Amino acid sequence: MATEIKMPQLGESVTEGTIAKWLKKPGDPVAKYEAICEVSTDKVNAEVPATFEGTMVEIVAGEGETVAVGEIICKMAEEGAEPVAPATPAVEESKPAATNTSAPAPEKAAPTGKRGSGSGRFSPAVLRLAQENDIDLTLLTGTGAGGRITRKDILAAIEQGIGKVGSAPTPRAVSVEEPVVVPTPTVDVDTALSTTPIASKPAVGVVTEEGDIEIPLTSVRKTIASRMVQSKHEAPHAWTMMEVDVTGLVELRNKMKNDFKVREGVSLTFMPFFIKAVSDALKEFPVINSMWGGDKIIQKKRINISIAVATDDALYVPVIPDVDELSILGLAKKVNTLAQKTRAGKLDLSDLQGGTFTVNNTGSFGSVMSQPIINQPQAAILSFEAIVKRPVVVNNMFAVRDMMNICMSLDHRVLDGLVAGRFLARVKELLEEYTVDSTF
Repeated sequence: MATEIKMPQLGESVTEGTIAKWLKKPGDPVAKYEAICEVSTDKVNAEVPATFEGTMVEIVAGEGETVAVGEIICKMAEEGAEPVAPATPAVEESKPAATNTSAPAPEKAAPTGKRGSGSGRFSPAVLRLAQENDIDLTLLTGTGAGGRITRKDILAAIEQGIGKVGSAPTPRAVSVEEPVVVPTPTVDVDTALSTTPIASKPAVGVVTEEGDIEIPLTSVRKTIASRMVQSKHEAPHAWTMMEVDVTGLVELRNKMKNDFKVREGVSLTFMPFFIKAVSDALKEFPVINSMWGGDKIIQKKRINISIAVATDDALYVPVIPDVDELSILGLAKKVNTLAQKTRAGKLDLSDLQGGTFTVNNTGSFGSVMSQPIINQPQAAILSFEAIVKRPVVVNNMFAVRDMMNICMSLDHRVLDGLVAGRFLARVKELLEEYTVDSTF
């Protein structure tokens, strides 16, 4: 008997993943805990390990296919079980079968719209995309394993203008590699943004010229784009900013950073101080540490801070759990560890789960003002901008001070401006309390 291997949960709020690469093929032996494929989501690239020793029997979801959590991606035979013949690849289905030709071949079953895999069974991602674009799945022939209709097939059908409800069936499979000429329709821009799939061909109105470089979207970039559009469309963003005098904090860090590096083995950055201030303020304003639950607001008990970490081609948001229980030293070590793991591509699933509030240090690359997009389903995100020396008025006299902007985006379904303003003012106050003589 073959055991079905399903798409695992690759982080909180992640509902689907894209098969980036298969590391095993049908017939290959697989050791327990050995990786069988690589999966990409908007949060992480992860390897899916085998939970038992056995043999790969069938690959259900092809490379590049987006599969919902809990859907079947492959089948394996456990070691010691009766041998199961590897499934015949889908490309060989068109070869004449060496069977008795006197009996008519059974007709291919029409799609039923049920969830699952195989001909006539569709993943939730495929069903949702088809419904959003008025595509009749019974009019398409899939290019996936066993004739499965994939997300790429739906996108190709949308671009080629085929498969619409009420149109004639297409006699051939939809090819996602076939060049397509896309007409330029006259359409409202807002409508186009809300209905055009993120992973489609170049957007309406984009004209390429000689010398232009087309950069293919990675699965990570596609999912980031999709999640950002979703956040902006679903969460009514509001934005506020305050100016913070961090002169004392700068002096304290400059005084301590060399000894700290020698003593602890990690650099003392501003990020641990920022996270500590946010954590203390969240305890005073717990409603900020909330999430949108559709028909309710969920106020989280634990304070788990997501931190934005940029790589060369993507932005990841690993999580530091229970930050209110950590000192500046503990936070410095956590930030350093997560940054190294992110840039080395070695984040674990546990590193990406459970975040309740996001902190982003955009000032690290010189930004002085930003309007961050909320990391749904969280209710808010806070950016710390670059620290710059500016002349300011102190005690009715001009003085050169180290100044920084802090910028907060909030979900107006969950939070109002009053509580957000009070929270931000408290973060400002906590950061301005540091002096060159502070201890931590």
